[in-house]
Amino acid sequence: MAERRYGRPAAPTFTTVHGADWDSEDLSGHEHSQVLFVDVDMTEAFSHGAVFSECTFRGVKFNASSHTDAAFTNCTFVRCSFFDTTFTGCKMVGSTFDGCTFDLLKAEGGDWSFAGLPGADLRGATFTDLRMREADLAGARLEGATLRKVDLSGAWLRAATLSRCDLRGSDLSSVDPLSVDLKGAVIDFQQAVVLATALGLDVRAE
Repeated sequence: MAERRYGRPAAPTFTTVHGADWDSEDLSGHEHSQVLFVDVDMTEAFSHGAVFSECTFRGVKFNASSHTDAAFTNCTFVRCSFFDTTFTGCKMVGSTFDGCTFDLLKAEGGDWSFAGLPGADLRGATFTDLRMREADLAGARLEGATLRKVDLSGAWLRAATLSRCDLRGSDLSSVDPLSVDLKGAVIDFQQAVVLATALGLDVRAE
């Protein structure tokens, strides 16, 4: 089971959905609270405004699915597959991911604050124009990933790998250049100043 930040256990579940085939299903309007989903196939499913609160997903396939203005709040994802999954304007606040795969995942807009992604392999994933405040990305692998215009204020990034990551426009105030691999990362001038200041350099215009 994924370890939740601040020592909070995963929410208890009272209903179980096991082995359901939701391939290509329209999940718009679905509302689920404290439900355990086991080995559910959501491949190419799509949703608009669906709500999943304090649910646990184990071995669920989200492959090539798309979700718009959906909420997955305080959920726990264990060994789930997010291959080519798209989240647009979704709320993932407080959700934790353990042993999941994220190849070609795309997330645009929305709120991923307090999400737990420690050690996650996010190579090639794309996050744009969203909030990840105080998210746990310690030890995460983000080589070649895209984090454009992402609010990372207060995020845990110790030992994360951000080499060749496109970070332009993101808040890097929580990045310690001495504990994060930034080799080849793409940043803008303002971010360069932030990182130089974090290294104790005296940055001057002239």
